[in-house]
Amino acid sequence: MKTRNIIILIIAFIVIAAGVGIWLISSNKSNESNNTNNTNKNEEENKTDENNIEDKETSDNKDIAVIYFSATGTTEKVAGYIKNATDADLIEIEPKEEYTDNDLNYSNDESRATKEQNDPSARPEISNNIDTDSYDVIFLGYPIWWGTSPKIILTFLDNHNLDGKTVIPFCTSGSSGIDSSVNYFKNNYKNINWIEGKRLTTSESEVTNWVNSLNY
Repeated sequence: MKTRNIIILIIAFIVIAAGVGIWLISSNKSNESNNTNNTNKNEEENKTDENNIEDKETSDNKDIAVIYFSATGTTEKVAGYIKNATDADLIEIEPKEEYTDNDLNYSNDESRATKEQNDPSARPEISNNIDTDSYDVIFLGYPIWWGTSPKIILTFLDNHNLDGKTVIPFCTSGSSGIDSSVNYFKNNYKNINWIEGKRLTTSESEVTNWVNSLNY
């Protein structure tokens, strides 16, 4: 009788041990499956984060240039402020023949600038080569002469293919605004994406605030 009881206990122990073993194996497989799923999910999330970072870098890393003409240094100063605010390349439009004070004498009908501004076909020559191919966004700066842009700006626009690029005009002047020059640009260079321009003073804070307000 004792032997039979011992056999029954042994069998019961074996059954219980087998059940526990099966439960442990099943639990391990379930944990492994969950770990695998979590790993895959984390990898997918990491890939998504990496893609988002790459997309942001691509959208933020546009190549920007500040291209300007300045006869007296005022527009040059403003262009420098824009360069600082955007980390852009700074490029001067250099006339082949420099403008003297006499050339800029507004009261003299025979002065060089007066004749150029009154001649629709005038295109003063530029001395330096300006490569615009690598830029997506261009800030284009100039003083206001006789109510509009100097004709050398038209020389630049005529000789550079800016189709599809974003161009943001800015100007300096004693009193005249930028509207006349920008309207001419929009009517004659229609394949350029023109952003609203602004007449600026030599206040660095004003220039920086304007640049930061732009959506380009």
